[in-house]
Amino acid sequence: MDKGSIGMAVGTFYVRRARYAGNAMPTDPVALTRQLVDIESISENEAEVGHFLSGYLREHGFQVETTPVPHSAGRERFNVYAGISSDPPDVVLSTHMDTVPPFFSSREDDQYIYGRGSSDAKGILAAQVVAAERLRGLGVRVGLLFLAGEERGSHGAKVANKHPKGSRFLINGEPTDNRLALASKGVLNAMIRARGKMAHSAYPELGDSAIHRLVRVLERLLHMPLPADPEIGPSTLNIGLIEGGHAPNVIADAASATILVRLVGPSDKIRASLLDAMGDDAELDVTLEIPFQKLKRIEGLPTMIAAFTTDIPALSNWGEPLLLGPGSIHVAHTPNERLAKQEQLEAIDLYTQVAHRLVQRSGCI
Repeated sequence: MDKGSIGMAVGTFYVRRARYAGNAMPTDPVALTRQLVDIESISENEAEVGHFLSGYLREHGFQVETTPVPHSAGRERFNVYAGISSDPPDVVLSTHMDTVPPFFSSREDDQYIYGRGSSDAKGILAAQVVAAERLRGLGVRVGLLFLAGEERGSHGAKVANKHPKGSRFLINGEPTDNRLALASKGVLNAMIRARGKMAHSAYPELGDSAIHRLVRVLERLLHMPLPADPEIGPSTLNIGLIEGGHAPNVIADAASATILVRLVGPSDKIRASLLDAMGDDAELDVTLEIPFQKLKRIEGLPTMIAAFTTDIPALSNWGEPLLLGPGSIHVAHTPNERLAKQEQLEAIDLYTQVAHRLVQRSGCI
């Protein structure tokens, strides 16, 4: 795709929006986005939005399958897959149905759709549905994969990876400002636990403060060198949670912290450095690792580096991955989450053209 094609997509925004509004196209992406946003689907509460999507896609001529995803409380939870036939899809468009808390419903003005999930990732999901309808008309065997639990450990993606459909390519949707991501950073999440001995704070020599031990560890972490990549940028470390102690006049016998490292390569060296930083003061428990991912480049598309992680590492059986979507990650997870309507419509063109180009070049059509 060249820059002229992208510019053409921008220039036709107002005409195309009018066509959607007049129902000349099967789906109005703005209306669908608002319907999705207005269904609360904070992680582990995706069942209602999943049922809505399943019905909506069936009504629009797709064959729909659902796959159960484990729930911590045993409630209903599932992924949604939609295809145009029983044949393997050449390309699958995928994103997630869940959001972070807190929920707030949708609204719109002339430029933006607002609400939880408007950017991450229900506006993306709506754009992919419209793109799939267009690709179906172009003779492309396209699938749609909508996942539970991306925001908390990619649980839905891990389940989906056990049930691949044989696709050649996977286009995953996250907010990249409609730029193709060349890489996405990985994640190493860990719990640090310090143990001590409780005592009266007037006699500190009789105790051993777990909080003091934890503070020493955290100080070492803040000064720990982190790997960097000249193209991708640096690894980063965040101390996200600290807990411990009983009262100001009690020497703490236990304290903990949760840290998250954004990876720009293998985790081996960082794991070793973290263990060294513990010394004799604390223990380290790695609770989640999502690997760093380099991704496909397409000539003519603007690019970016995703400092966040995605479902892609957990979807290795779904084809060669690309990462692309409308919206800004900087407003995702915020009280002002929003998606520009024009950017959403540009994304429909991008998804359609990129998918069509991929399958043409691979000889699928």
